[in-house]
Amino acid sequence: MLNFILLQADAGGGFNTQWIMIGAMVIIFYLFFIRPQQKKQKDQKNFINEVKKGDPIVTIGGIHGKIYSVDETTVTIELDKGFKMKIEKSSISQEATKRLTAAEK
Repeated sequence: MLNFILLQADAGGGFNTQWIMIGAMVIIFYLFFIRPQQKKQKDQKNFINEVKKGDPIVTIGGIHGKIYSVDETTVTIELDKGFKMKIEKSSISQEATKRLTAAEK
C-alpha cells in the first residue's frame, strides 16, 4: 500500500512543463502558419504595386488580358483589340500570372 501512495505523489514540476509545451506550440504555430502567410501577403502587395502597362495578367476569376492603364486602386486591362475592362488591383492573381509568363517563355 505504501508503494502505491509513493508512486502517485510524484506530480511536482508538471506546471512548468505545461508552460514550456504551450510556448513551444505557439512558436511552432507562428513559424509554420503565421509567418508564411505574412510573407505571401507581402509578396502579393509588392506584385500588385509593380504591375505596369503592357504586362500580361490573369485575374482571380480567370480572365486573361494585358494591362492598358494603371490607376491608384484599379487597372484597366485590354482583353481584345478595343475591348477594355476596369478591375480592382486586388483581383490580380499573382500565382496564375506567374504561371502564364513562365509558360510564354
